Amino acid sequence: MTRSRADLDCSSVLLEPEQFPPDDLLSWPGLFGDDRPILIEVGSGKGLFLVNAGRRRPEFGCFGVELARKYARLAAERAVKAGLTNVRMWPGDAGSLLARRVPAASVREVHVYFPDPWWKKRHKKRRVFNETLVASILRVLEPNGELHVATDVEEYHGVIRDLLAAEPRFVEIDPPPLNDPEDDHDYLTNFERKYRIEGRPVYRSSYRLITDGK
Repeated sequence: MTRSRADLDCSSVLLEPEQFPPDDLLSWPGLFGDDRPILIEVGSGKGLFLVNAGRRRPEFGCFGVELARKYARLAAERAVKAGLTNVRMWPGDAGSLLARRVPAASVREVHVYFPDPWWKKRHKKRRVFNETLVASILRVLEPNGELHVATDVEEYHGVIRDLLAAEPRFVEIDPPPLNDPEDDHDYLTNFERKYRIEGRPVYRSSYRLITDGK
């Protein structure tokens, strides 16, 4: 189990939501210092994907949202230890953030990997990936922006694909190539590392937002 380091200053990465006016939109230039493209990860966990994205794509502003503050802190620590200046972590609910706080058509990519355990039909009301989230992603993505999703649950993957197939502005595209990791840090997320080591399949889909039939 990764332990948090209370002595590590994460203030450059870990945002404090209560310090932001509750009714104001986020300012990407204010957070990252310029008009760089923005990548959002919904549910960053301990930050493996987010930090890898920040390291490999320095031209992007990489913004993670994680409901569990202890994990948001661990993700921020990971970014600080890696010396990254293009990563920010928001501890809070991604649904309300995307619906109300993220400027419309301002995000190049949204990534949702291994969302919550509420994938069974009886848990439908609790699922993170639902019609409301899809509507919010549509709102924040810029034209030709991309959505990338992954889960280890085949049934849930089918639910996600059905939700996205019902929205004509999303066109399915090939997911990025999934290479064999050279070490533990090359996996998509901690969950992917666990599941692939166990030999369990991972179901992935990617989509592009089109406008005006293009």
